[in-house]
Formats: sequence, structure tokens, C-alpha cells
Amino acid sequence: MRASVLLAALLACCAPARLCADSFAGLGQESPGFATVTPDAALAFPRDFGAHPGFRTEWWYLTANLRDASGASYGAQWTLFRSALAPGPELAGWADPVVFMGHAAVTTASEHLFAETLARGGVGQAGVVATPFRAFIDDWSLEARDNGADAGISRLFVSASGAQFRYQLTLSADMPPVLEGDKGYSRKSEDGRASYYFSQPFYTVEGELILRGAPIKVSGRAWMDREWSSQPLSPDQKGWDWFSLHLSSGEKLMLFRLRGVSGRDFIGGNWIDADGATRQLAPEDVSIEPLATTTLASTTLPTRWRVTVKSRALNIETIPLNPASWMGTRFAYWEGPIRFTGTHGGEGYLEMTGY
Repeated sequence: MRASVLLAALLACCAPARLCADSFAGLGQESPGFATVTPDAALAFPRDFGAHPGFRTEWWYLTANLRDASGASYGAQWTLFRSALAPGPELAGWADPVVFMGHAAVTTASEHLFAETLARGGVGQAGVVATPFRAFIDDWSLEARDNGADAGISRLFVSASGAQFRYQLTLSADMPPVLEGDKGYSRKSEDGRASYYFSQPFYTVEGELILRGAPIKVSGRAWMDREWSSQPLSPDQKGWDWFSLHLSSGEKLMLFRLRGVSGRDFIGGNWIDADGATRQLAPEDVSIEPLATTTLASTTLPTRWRVTVKSRALNIETIPLNPASWMGTRFAYWEGPIRFTGTHGGEGYLEMTGY
């Protein structure tokens, strides 16, 4: 119990990124001693499937849009956050400066079920290895289905559970990972904050959800994000709106809007062709406009959006599967499956923080 209380306190002092603005705990400030993100570094696989001990924070983030035999829609989320409390090498035992946090969720049209788990690095309770790939925390795991050193992340198995849900899904991709931003260098502000970022947006999914004891066979598609940094935000940025979209044409679209305290936003994204080729989008090419709001846990936030990409003649309106997809975790945020209509149709995921 004492270790759990200590871990909660440590996480509160230095929480992983991609959560609500209050949880950044200084990630918009200088981080002396940690590695820095530079535009000339080349991403390499399988090395970058694994952890990056020199950096302050990173995550392995999987979202899946699923359907059962009747056509009913579901969403599934699996996330592992890694955060270093201090610069320096990883160590054995309780001396290790790394903490982990896991989030998992299943969303239906009427329910959003989620769970959270915390762990300290160095004691075998959580970790990530690159070859063969495995990310785990407690009995949750995201791991390669093949044991060879060259297995990569093209075939994965993911599992997690909460008080009222459980899932086991197999993932397969026939495309290599996609480098987001400019060849994996993803700018997050005008003053040069950035992360290293790649995705695998081409997974097909088969598996089973168990909701309140009832098994449901599902299939669909999934998107995995990998990102790491030491100072990903500018001090005046308070949160973001993040879209990962599967277009019915086979193309993919990743977009984000980082909201500034002064009202000045930073927009970024990549258009991904059906053959895996990716092109970074200019901020002036993209518009992300809220259309309607929902109030959850005393927080009002947009849950319907209009998204346009002028160079691609894309003009769509996004609609949530469940507007109440609130992750009421230690650092609360909104995360859930969406569909969209307009010039293009399809489905995807939306994450919103800092409201």
C-alpha cells in the first residue's frame, strides 16, 4: 500500500504526456539533463519500437474501431505511458527513476468503461522491450505474436481488463510504420517544441470483447501511435484536440490542434496515402472547428467537429459514437471513437485534453 501511495504521488508530480494540461507538470518548461528532440535524427526500427531512457516521457497508444456480427460499433483503447522522474540511466529495483501508467477502455453507444493501473520501473511490474516487441503493465500487454528478433510490430496481440470489461485482440498490418511530421520530427509549437513520432495506422483487428460477462466477437481496424520527447509543449499551451482518421478510400489522416492560453493555436498533421506514403500538412491548409459541446464531470468540451483540408478537398463533420467518452482517470480527458461524413466518409478516434 505504501508503494502504491508513493507511486501515485510521483505520478502526480511528473505525469506522462498526452493527458490533460494540468498533468503535464512542467513539460512545457525546460528539462535539463534529458535528451532533446532534433530535426536531423533518423528514426530506426526495431530500435524505436522500444523505450528511450534518455527522454523524459513517451507512450505506446493503440485505438481500435470495431464492429460485431450485427454491425454494432465499439471502440477499444490501450495505452502505456512511461515517464522519467529524473535524468539518468534506468536502474534495477526501486532506485529506477521511471514510472509507468496504463489506461484501457471499451466504448459502446451507451457506455464508456475504463481502467487505470500504475507501476514503478525497475521491479518487473511494467516495461517495454524492442525485440521481440513487448509493452506491459501488470497483466495488460501489447506484444508481438512472433518471437523472432525481426518480428517488428506488424503482428501484435493486445489484452487488458477492468472491473466490467476485458478484451483480447489480434492485430495485423501489411504496411510499414508511417513517420509523422517531417520524417518523424513532429513540431508542436512556433518556438520549436517537438517530439519524435511515428504511427502504424494500417492494422486490421479480430478478437473478443467481454462486457459485463458477455463475450462479443468483433473485427475492425486499429491505429498505433508512438511518440517520445522531453519538452513537447510550449509554456503557454494548455491542451489539445487530436484526430486519427480512417477514410473509406483507404487513406488515413492524423491532425492535432494544440490550444494556447492566449488563444493562438498550433495545428499540425499528416495525410497518409493508401500505399503508406505520407505528406506533412501546412497549418494554413487545415481548419479544425468545434460545432457542438457536451458537459461531463462539470467540464464542457466540443464533441462534434468540422475538419477541412483544402489541398485534399476534404470537408467533414465528426460525430462521436458516445459523447460521454470521458476517461475519469487520475488526469481526466476525453477519448473515444468517432465517425465522419461529408466529402469523405470513415471512422477514427478523437482525444481532447485540457478543457
